[in-house]
Amino acid sequence: MLTVIMAGGKGTRISSVISNVPKPMIPVDGKPVLEREILSLRDQGFMDIIISISHLGEIITDYFGDGSRLGVHIEYYKEKKPLGNAGALFKIRNDFGSEPFLLINGDAVFDVDFNRFLRFHQGKGAEVSLLTHPNSHPYDSGIIIADENDAVINWLTKEDVRPEWYQNCVNAGLHIIDPVILDRSGINPDEIGKEINGSYITADLDRNLLKPLCGTGTMFSYNSPEYVKDMGTPDRLNSVIKDLNSGVVEAKSLRHKQKAVFLDRDGTINQYVGFLRDINEFELLPGVAEAIRTINKSGYLAIVVTNQPVIARGEVTIEQLKLIHNKMETLLGKEGAYLDAVYFCPHHPHKGYEGEVQELKVECDCRKPKPGMLLRAKEDYNIDLENSWMVGDGKNDIIAGQSAGCHTALIGSKNYGQEATCHSLLEFVTSVL
Repeated sequence: MLTVIMAGGKGTRISSVISNVPKPMIPVDGKPVLEREILSLRDQGFMDIIISISHLGEIITDYFGDGSRLGVHIEYYKEKKPLGNAGALFKIRNDFGSEPFLLINGDAVFDVDFNRFLRFHQGKGAEVSLLTHPNSHPYDSGIIIADENDAVINWLTKEDVRPEWYQNCVNAGLHIIDPVILDRSGINPDEIGKEINGSYITADLDRNLLKPLCGTGTMFSYNSPEYVKDMGTPDRLNSVIKDLNSGVVEAKSLRHKQKAVFLDRDGTINQYVGFLRDINEFELLPGVAEAIRTINKSGYLAIVVTNQPVIARGEVTIEQLKLIHNKMETLLGKEGAYLDAVYFCPHHPHKGYEGEVQELKVECDCRKPKPGMLLRAKEDYNIDLENSWMVGDGKNDIIAGQSAGCHTALIGSKNYGQEATCHSLLEFVTSVL
């Protein structure tokens, strides 16, 4: 599979650190970030690379040459005029043939299982797959909104008006693209780069190619907890260096077993109000955002697993539940915390409720105390359950965690054979993690 790396950025925001090399050549813990990208690709079998260069591009070509030193094959496309961040794709269109290609930015530090990403793309029959993830600042990031099948239905930039409550799902800047979208874009490759009245005709990846695919059922969100961060500012550069040295970058790759803290929702994350039906009754418990921030920094995944019988009882719709969970993610995001995934069981075996949803009134494998949600998360995120925790405020949480083979911790004072008892989630992360 061909990989295209966009490496033409000038690095204006990071010029105070280093200004005489293109941004992708800035050393990250002694090695250019672009080299780290190429080595990660090579180690996973992605050997054919085209690098799009412009500003100080000869520094890149002199350093990497044809790629043989690193065991890959590299070709270059030199942008002699401003083309926009997608213009080069049109100029090298014939190199793609009919096969999809991987497109990444040259200033990102990552450790991603690209073969897993590719399997997702192929399984969806996608024309475009975006690698998305939650982050600690969704309020000033572009937000991707996808449906229950992961198809992207909306794409909100930082400048767009967004809903009050939204899922923390941010475009990470890694894409798998079928070149057919270039052919259907209506953009004439020969026009790109032409100067008209002192301005150049350019092509923008997001505005011209990707955002128009929202709602078409051809572009999908591959939501992953893996590490992807750009190093385009001094603060971000220092942050990724710290994460590299601590082993966080490599550890979060789904090629490796993950550890998770599974969290019950009601009574653990938010105030317990019985069956929560009204979004206005959702309120985070004190210290929860700080606790989840600590989980985020610890290397554990933070995953909610919650029984929601109100769906089967006909008291809350799937859409209403999603909005409640969006509120949860928005409130956490405002405090720099995020959830890696949310699983819910909509079933309820007991019948006789007015308005109940008959097809959901069944015995299932996901309703706690059964461990189905934890087992599904294990498959989705390659989780080592024996080194993970289930934390909740009820007996069913403890039994589900034990059935899955996890360590267990109870928020409360009772004893159901769990390994830890804490008064709050914050006390758990402080005393146990």
